[in-house]
Amino acid sequence: MMTMKGGVLIIAGIAMIFIGFLLVFIGTLMTATSEEAEVESGGVIMIGPIPIVFGTQRGATLAMILAIILMLLWIFMALLSRRV
Repeated sequence: MMTMKGGVLIIAGIAMIFIGFLLVFIGTLMTATSEEAEVESGGVIMIGPIPIVFGTQRGATLAMILAIILMLLWIFMALLSRRV
């Protein structure tokens, strides 16, 4: 039986996934319907604690910084969980 706290987290996670898909879909439609479309791409892939950043946009630098922060947070949480 799932506890109430766990159920809320699962529903929140699923909702965030759907919101992400919706935002990507809306962004694609807005780009496709604009007359002046400049295509840029980029992303971050996290394989365990190791970030892989790629992209052609200026935001790739910001994505790299955020990925490093996430990596350090992941390592910190892993070390913290070993102490408990």
